[in-house]
Amino acid sequence: MPDPGGPRRPTPRTAVARGPLLRTLSGAVAALVTGSLVAAAPAHATGQQTGPATRPCTPDADAVDERQMRAMWISSVVNIDWPSDQGLSVQEQQDELTAYYDQAVDLGLNAVFVQVRPTADAFWPSPHEPWSEWLTGTQGADPGYDPLEFAVAEAHERNLEFHGWFNPYRVSMHDDLDRLVEDHPARRNPDWVFAYGGRYYYDPGVPEVRAFVQDAIMDAVENYDLDGVHFDDYFYPYPVAGQEVPDADTFAEHGGGFDDIEDWRRDNVNALIREMDERIHDAKPHVKFGVSPFGIWRNASSDPAGSATRGFESYDGIYADSRRWVREGWVDYINPQVYWEIGHPAADYAALVPWWSDVVAGTDVSLYIGQAAYKVGTAGWEDPAELSDHLTFNQDHPEVDGDVYFSAVQLRTAAAEAMDIVYERHYSRPALVPVAEGREGRAPRTPSIASARRTDAGADLRIRAGSGTAPAYYAVYRFDGRPRPAEQRCALDDARHLVGTVRADGRTTEFTDPGAPESATYYVTALDRTHRESRDSGPRHLR
Repeated sequence: MPDPGGPRRPTPRTAVARGPLLRTLSGAVAALVTGSLVAAAPAHATGQQTGPATRPCTPDADAVDERQMRAMWISSVVNIDWPSDQGLSVQEQQDELTAYYDQAVDLGLNAVFVQVRPTADAFWPSPHEPWSEWLTGTQGADPGYDPLEFAVAEAHERNLEFHGWFNPYRVSMHDDLDRLVEDHPARRNPDWVFAYGGRYYYDPGVPEVRAFVQDAIMDAVENYDLDGVHFDDYFYPYPVAGQEVPDADTFAEHGGGFDDIEDWRRDNVNALIREMDERIHDAKPHVKFGVSPFGIWRNASSDPAGSATRGFESYDGIYADSRRWVREGWVDYINPQVYWEIGHPAADYAALVPWWSDVVAGTDVSLYIGQAAYKVGTAGWEDPAELSDHLTFNQDHPEVDGDVYFSAVQLRTAAAEAMDIVYERHYSRPALVPVAEGREGRAPRTPSIASARRTDAGADLRIRAGSGTAPAYYAVYRFDGRPRPAEQRCALDDARHLVGTVRADGRTTEFTDPGAPESATYYVTALDRTHRESRDSGPRHLR
């Protein structure tokens, strides 16, 4: 295990296909919630033939889509998920995070969204902002290792896609600037911030703020192996009764061309989203940019383009024009927090998912639904099958590319039974992350299976990379017995045959399938960072 002076380094990557989570994990239930105001398919995913099939494939009516985003949010602000407390040792922090990652794998998830800039501070040695207080209890104190480097490496060790979660404008969970570290940018530039609702925020209307926020985030993008950059729903602060956002002077100075302060505020947020998208993709084209907005853009009573809801409107309340971000292509994915049950009288899940599906239709933007795991067991969520019912409902809306659960601690506490049901009904087979359609990428060269042999652990495969650029990872498919190759290749886009994935480890990678039957045939494909999939390896029979 690592010493306090540095992050744990990955060991040689050997993946094992995992079963259901053994629920022996413990931990306190986090009471705070930050996300809501209201308490691979080789042929169809890449356009490539998967192999020289001898006859056209006949789709199986029972086939299961193998392309889904399945993720959890791991929240660091006020120690909701990780670290669970301030001042834990390096070993304790690392053990907590890897336990969440192992839980994600056991639940059939394939990505983690980890909060690494919760309050204008950093989970890495940033040249722009201080170390986060949520690590050590003291803002600016070095935690003794690089948490972001560790978090990315351990996620990739398990072939989990890693999205760095950044809160753009929140400066503190209090309204005392003197409590910030002395050289904090907010203290050096007091004209950049305002107090509102007992907290400090960067003022989105100050051009220097927008540039600074982007610079702070881009430091992580440029220096770490992120798969995605993720924003939550906090832009202008959520309204507090009896208080006005104190930005009239900023509007007077920077609002030229706008007669309406609310239109100007929306334009400030739009500029952040548009420019962030451009900078990320200029630096690293494969890195995805996505936002998880509040679940209601506008109600139909306010705007004919709005949803059949009667709730808080993020367009008007926090100046987040999330519908436009999708229509303009400023995000790679949109992840609305649809944190209500099916049948909710004001914000029905069954009304919002079709609305968001219509928003993304005809675009290259992926739609992931934010799921309120923290609500399981509360009013309207007494049935532990509610989350599973959401995923069943989503199946009638092919625009939905997956789901993200808030938050990690709830998946082992209040929502543990609910997630067991989700696993049994929806996640018992692995899934590949959907292709990032709007991003540059190219399927790797065809890999091969150098050997497949039975051991006490199951079936051990040695996978050899094809020529050219090494892939990011491999997908492993299994068929019972020795079916005809054409029949097998016709089913390579069916999740029922996907055994698992493994991160590429140089030219040769090992994979263990503990569930191998007495007689089995394997295929392997290679995928790049955008999840484009190669042709298959050809069959290798287990002997």
